[in-house]
Amino acid sequence: MITFRRRGPHADRTRPARRRLRTAIVAIAALVAAGTAAVLFIQPASSHGTSIAQPSRHYSCWERWGSDFQNPDMAQEDPMCWAAWQNDPNAMWNWNGLYREQVGGNHQAALPDNHLCSGGLTGGTRYAPLDDPGPWKTTQVNSSFTFTNWDQANHGADYYRIYVTKQGYNAQTDALDWADLELVKDTGDINPGVGRPPASGGGTLVDIPVTAPGRTGHHVVFMIWQASHFDQSFYSCSDVWFGSGQPTDPPPTSASPTPTDPATTASATPTTGTTTSPPAGGYACAATATVNSWGSGATVQVKVANTGSQAIHTWMLHWTWPSTGVTVSQMWSATHSTMGGMEMAGPAAWNAAIPVGGQVEFGFNVSGSLSGAPAFECFPS
Repeated sequence: MITFRRRGPHADRTRPARRRLRTAIVAIAALVAAGTAAVLFIQPASSHGTSIAQPSRHYSCWERWGSDFQNPDMAQEDPMCWAAWQNDPNAMWNWNGLYREQVGGNHQAALPDNHLCSGGLTGGTRYAPLDDPGPWKTTQVNSSFTFTNWDQANHGADYYRIYVTKQGYNAQTDALDWADLELVKDTGDINPGVGRPPASGGGTLVDIPVTAPGRTGHHVVFMIWQASHFDQSFYSCSDVWFGSGQPTDPPPTSASPTPTDPATTASATPTTGTTTSPPAGGYACAATATVNSWGSGATVQVKVANTGSQAIHTWMLHWTWPSTGVTVSQMWSATHSTMGGMEMAGPAAWNAAIPVGGQVEFGFNVSGSLSGAPAFECFPS
């Protein structure tokens, strides 16, 4: 195996290009060898990742409310997540997609003060509520703890940089600035696939030991993950509590959003086999499917169409089965994953982007009785 080593902070700029070329060569060779009808399992560029321990704000909101995101009780029980869900449900559905491209290592220029947690407002206002200070749910840690990132597509890392807010920072009232942070860990290179496998969903869990002494109470852990495959920089904010006295539930605040009809933010009753995503910044998509069933199994062919006014960079479908006992046995031109009872499909590298008015296709086989298409929810970015 060839390893490209850095000789300084700006050296080896050819490394990402070499990796892209190597990936392209492998993919082309597989296509040529297998033919156009082959079933391909290629990890999509869209399956990226985020911190899951300690959980990022958007992943944490997804964990707690992903299966119940229309519940108005969230406004009182979890007001920060409620504000984020009401602003744009895609921020949580696409919890693995908070990143920027072509930052060139100049993170402070790309992410101005008060907008670190949203990745410098990447995606417009989609992740903006993640910048808001307030009673975010926290996880309790000691001065030494393990930070875990889920690298879903085995991108590897040029480096992970882990920061923790300095003692005296007030996470309840102060939006995060660079001056609030102390760098506590810089991992350097981590090769793709180095780590441990997740329980489900593919990719690699990367465990990073962190030591941040002299802190008590609510703090923010800020991550920069510089992926190796492209110049893609992933960011996350995780809320932690050092020491004892962790609040079990953040108290309701007078600024908590007023519950609204959940149907205004996401489709509550999608029609069978097709769902259009809620428009966000011109992004919208819909998925339709045809089912060829033979009793004990079926083949499902899915079309994902861009129904918005802006070209889609990537997309993700979510669905649940209309009946029990159905499982995916094969999937081609997309990658399958699950979370709880939710089925998910993300694109392959060649069908992630969809122009305005365009569409892409993928398919899968299932075991079990499936006579009709499931109700897909389509989330573009």
